[in-house]
Amino acid sequence: MKRLLIVDDDVAVTNYLMVFLMQTGVYEPTVMNDSREVPDLLGREVFDAILLDMDMPNVSGIDILKLINENRIETPVVVLTGVNDADLAVKSLKLGALDYLIKPVDDELLLDVLDKAIRQRALRSTISRIPTQPKREDLANTEVFDRLPTQDPVMIRLFHQVEKMAAGDLSILIMGERGTGKRHLARAIHALSPRRDEPFVAVDVGAHDSEHFAAAFFGRARDWKGEREEQAGFLEEASGGTLFISDIEKLTVPVQIRLIRVMRAREFYRESSPRIREIDVRIIAASSRDLTLEEYKDALSQDLLRHLIVHSVRLPSLRERVDDIPLLAKHFLAQEARKAGKSISELDEKFIEILRKYEFRGNLQELGDIIAMCAGNAEGEIAGMDCLSPYMRDIVLSGGREPEEFRLCTLEEAAREHVKNTLNILGNDREKSALALGISVEEIDSIMGTSV
Repeated sequence: MKRLLIVDDDVAVTNYLMVFLMQTGVYEPTVMNDSREVPDLLGREVFDAILLDMDMPNVSGIDILKLINENRIETPVVVLTGVNDADLAVKSLKLGALDYLIKPVDDELLLDVLDKAIRQRALRSTISRIPTQPKREDLANTEVFDRLPTQDPVMIRLFHQVEKMAAGDLSILIMGERGTGKRHLARAIHALSPRRDEPFVAVDVGAHDSEHFAAAFFGRARDWKGEREEQAGFLEEASGGTLFISDIEKLTVPVQIRLIRVMRAREFYRESSPRIREIDVRIIAASSRDLTLEEYKDALSQDLLRHLIVHSVRLPSLRERVDDIPLLAKHFLAQEARKAGKSISELDEKFIEILRKYEFRGNLQELGDIIAMCAGNAEGEIAGMDCLSPYMRDIVLSGGREPEEFRLCTLEEAAREHVKNTLNILGNDREKSALALGISVEEIDSIMGTSV
């Protein structure tokens, strides 16, 4: 039997919940109608989960959540309240609440959320046993993180956390700037999960037409011409496995609502079909925005955010782990050398020091692109700055900020630079350059201000 604490000043509500939950044979409920007694009770007894009201006299639900946080009580909390307030919901979740349910709540949904709360308690207990300064070699499956080379303590701790989270079956939200490796991390979670032998399907919301996305995602009962033709969507393709959804905040509100139903009730319907279908899939969502920040509070529906934010991780940018740049650069160099069949073995040390000062707004992806260009142009065993194009060399030397002459110039100056580059490439042959540019030789002379 799981010990459950119910805190609510409404006696009718607590009486119903106590009888209903006892009948399940799973829970042993303890009822507390006076919230002033909760702090003392939590100091004396341990519960597997707490069902908490928000609007109570004397000591509010928020006050109790703060108390649980301050005292580092590991018991998961599910809010069950009549207060339908998005700001209060977000505040509750930031204080550690597992979910925010509005009264009256469906019995099956309540049992499902409580079951997740119990599993969350076991997960927290496991994570709390992770060493203070975990090592990469202490991971049970180091190979699944091979595409994310690192020696950064924050990243290694994140890997340990993810390894524990992956063993469960809860939805996960990965946040991090573009290019930080969110898809690699999602694949690692899938590879570590019990679903590892089932499909991993990745969907980039931003790459699809929003008008037809619902049909592509959920499937449809007829084709675009209106003819009968059952067709599965991304969701069913991932059945039994993991569905990775990047740019989650770009989903339309109707699709977000239907996705919540998938995660909570494990059911959906295809477009143009009234038939409810069951689905068994794990959702891993990703966003390049930090959805916990106030500026992004409207980027995602509060219901979907509440469901995802509880099990979320944030990948640090490359600017936050500068010491990883040499390791990552050599990793990308080895990859590119294999692709090109070259014997490039190392990077010039001065080049590495320059890279350490680079901003990398594109993170791992941008570093990979720079090293790919470097490896492609390298002729010996050592690659360095001289392997970059002149333009790219200027960008790298400027620390990732475009050189001044490329940022601010008149249209005439830009045209002259473009013609000059074309002439250089084509050996100063004006006729070939004119043909390539789609202008006349006379216009080239006019733009350059001289007869070349």
